[in-house]
Amino acid sequence: MTQKMTRTLIGVRGMDREAGVRVAEALLALGGVSKAIPDEGQIEVHYDPSFHTIMDLIRAIRKQGFLAGML
Repeated sequence: MTQKMTRTLIGVRGMDREAGVRVAEALLALGGVSKAIPDEGQIEVHYDPSFHTIMDLIRAIRKQGFLAGML
């Protein structure tokens, strides 16, 4: 049975569009993430909550050198 994807918007302090590509790639490398759409200062993530929590996603963003949190 396929789990329904969840959509969340995460604020990323100091992230411009260029850095957003790098952050999106890091998120997409996680299993269960189907989309990561960056915009200036935020990223929209579609993920399977049976794979990751929102905090897992935020930690992956922080590993890229940015402060991140829920909007």
